[in-house]
Amino acid sequence: MSSLIPILYYGGLLVLFFFWIYGIVSFARDVKRRVIPGIKQYRRGRRRLAETDERDREREENERQLY
Repeated sequence: MSSLIPILYYGGLLVLFFFWIYGIVSFARDVKRRVIPGIKQYRRGRRRLAETDERDREREENERQLY
């Protein structure tokens, strides 16, 4: 009986440690596959909006200069 208690204790710790590591790995994978691409897409979209705004401003300025 006395040798069964440490085995159960360390077995339980091993199971908890496994799920703890699994959670960390899952979080890192989610960040890599969802968060980082989302941030990149957001920045690309903002850059495109800025470029189109700049082109529109330049076009309007050129039209004002022509008249």
